[in-house]
Amino acid sequence: MADLQEASVSLPTVPASVSAARSHVTNVLAEWGLPERTEAGGIVRLIVSELATNVVQHTWGRSPVFTVVVQLDRGELLRIGVADSHPGRPRRLPAAVQQDNGRGMVIVRTLTKELGGTLTITPAPDGGKTVWITLPWTSPRAL
Repeated sequence: MADLQEASVSLPTVPASVSAARSHVTNVLAEWGLPERTEAGGIVRLIVSELATNVVQHTWGRSPVFTVVVQLDRGELLRIGVADSHPGRPRRLPAAVQQDNGRGMVIVRTLTKELGGTLTITPAPDGGKTVWITLPWTSPRAL
């Protein structure tokens, strides 16, 4: 296995791209040995959906496209990044009981932590940022 496997896709910042981002990650992980119908696969798809939805809802036209990057480093670490060119960082919004949104990053952080991973945000040269999740990948079934 190569030291680093990588796949990426750039998508327009529109609601239909959330599904496309999720499908891209699902297909890449299946190629790398993670069957679609696993609990870990479902959690990763939910995380990607939340991150892509955040870009679509919160970049206010300042990021016409976003990029989803999937990396498998030495067969040990899975990294998924969602990059956009909007300068604002994701933040936790006050979540009133009646509020239907504002919990995406809480969901992402919680699920990432449950899988033994980490969440980081790195600045991009264009003034935007990439939100990364890093997860252990000891074997596809144990993810």
